Amino acid sequence: MAEKSKILVIGGTGYIGKFIVKASVKAGHPTFALVREATVSNPEKSELVKSFKSSGVTLLHGDIYDHNSLVNAIKKVDVVISTVGSGQIADQVKIIAAIKEAGNIKASQFVTLSLLLGDVDRAKAVEPAATFFGHKVSVRRAIEAEGIPYTIVQSYGFAGYYLRNLGQPNATAPPRDKVVVLGDGNTKGVFVDEENIATYTIKAVEDPRTLNKTLHLKPPANILSFNETVSLWEKKIGNTLEKIYIPEDQLLKKIQESPFPLNLALSIGHAASVRGNPSVLEGESSSGVEATKLYPEVKYTTVGEFLDRFV
Repeated sequence: MAEKSKILVIGGTGYIGKFIVKASVKAGHPTFALVREATVSNPEKSELVKSFKSSGVTLLHGDIYDHNSLVNAIKKVDVVISTVGSGQIADQVKIIAAIKEAGNIKASQFVTLSLLLGDVDRAKAVEPAATFFGHKVSVRRAIEAEGIPYTIVQSYGFAGYYLRNLGQPNATAPPRDKVVVLGDGNTKGVFVDEENIATYTIKAVEDPRTLNKTLHLKPPANILSFNETVSLWEKKIGNTLEKIYIPEDQLLKKIQESPFPLNLALSIGHAASVRGNPSVLEGESSSGVEATKLYPEVKYTTVGEFLDRFV
C-alpha cells in the first residue's frame, strides 16, 4: 500500500481548519498544522491545540507572514491545504511564493478552500463583497500563473454557520416565530456540513481526477432556496413562520449605510441570496468536478438531517 501523503494545514485552528485537521488524521495522513506562538498560548485555542497534539498532529510554529518559517514547514510535507480566514485571503500569495521556493510540492498539490457563495469568478457582488471575491480570484490566477499543481475546493455555504439560525443575525437557533428573508427567497443555494467539507477535501488530496481542477461541493439534496429551507423547518416544528421580506433596493441601501464589517456580511448575503451564482445549478465543466459523483461512498448530511438537531 502506498504511503499516505504528508499534509500541512495552514489555518488549522480556525473555523473550518479544525475540521480539515481532524479529517486528515482520521484518514491516516501524517498531519501537520502551522500555528503561531500566540495561538498556542491563547486560552481560547488551548483545548483545540491539546486535542491536535493528542491525536498525533505535528505542530509547526510559524506564520504566513514569516517567509522562512513557511518555507521550512512546506519542505516537510507533500500537500499544503490553506484554510486561512477571510482577512487573509489575498495574503495566500505568500503561501504560493513559499511553495515555489520550497520546490517539493510536485506530485501532489496545493489545496485551497474557496468558501462562501460559489464560483467567485462569476459572482455578482456589490461592494465591499466585490473586492472580497476579487481577492479570491486574484489568488486563483496566481496559482495558475506559477504552474503549481492545485485543487480548488469550492463550497457554497457552511451548514453550521447558515442553517443553525437560518441566517438570522444574533440568533443561536433556527427561529420559531418569524424570519427575515433577503429578496424574494427563491434564489437557489447550497449548504454543506463542515465535516462533509473536510471529508471531501481530504479525499481530493492527490486524486488525479481533481488535479488542477475545481472540486465543487454540491450535494443534490442540499441545493435549496431559502424559502424551501424555511418550509422544511416549518414542517419539522409544525408551525408557520411570519416572513419579513427585505426587497433588493432596501438591502442595497442598508449595505451603503452600514459600517464594516456589517456591510460586508450584508453584501455577501445580497450576492448569495438575491443575485445568486450560475454555478450552483450548472453541471460539471472541463475545469471542474463534483464531489458527490467522485465520492459516492460518502454519506453526506442533508439539510433536513442538519435541522433535526434543533427540533
